[in-house]
Amino acid sequence: MGFRSEEATLKVTMGWLDILTRTVLWLVLGPVLFAVLVPSALLASRWQLLSYGIGSLRFIGIMPICLGAAVVLWCAWDFMVVGRGTPLLFDPPPRLVSRGLYRVVRNPMYIGVELILGGEAIAFESLILLAYAVGVWVMFHGIIIAFEEPYLRKTFGAAYEEYSKAVPRWVPRWKRAEG
Repeated sequence: MGFRSEEATLKVTMGWLDILTRTVLWLVLGPVLFAVLVPSALLASRWQLLSYGIGSLRFIGIMPICLGAAVVLWCAWDFMVVGRGTPLLFDPPPRLVSRGLYRVVRNPMYIGVELILGGEAIAFESLILLAYAVGVWVMFHGIIIAFEEPYLRKTFGAAYEEYSKAVPRWVPRWKRAEG
């Protein structure tokens, strides 16, 4: 009659809890590791001697940190809800995620992490964090070119080809509202 049995409801709930658990694991293995733990270690190291002074302008760095965190969380949500999976490289979603921020750029999650790292480099007046952010971007780009894009082409075929032609890899393309 439209009601789910307790067993069916439990399966759906457990499915979502499983996806949520794996997504939290990804948040720890990915963004928290790259954008919090490694930068903290760099700031505590002798490399922190490589710094610059911008005075109270450094507080501007809080804006990209907050924006980047919001982008990462939004993307993780879209992976869970739309893709029915996680952002983990070894546990990708079974559905192509092309809504939300993925409508304007193919890699918003990586951009979110880079916003966090750039904001930290500004807020902590740290050249080593700036160099780290550049190195992380180079690594992200390599992963995308060598692994992600070939995997997405193989998995989603023509749908991904069409998506990759319409949506840029790094620089968002904001479409004007028609009317």
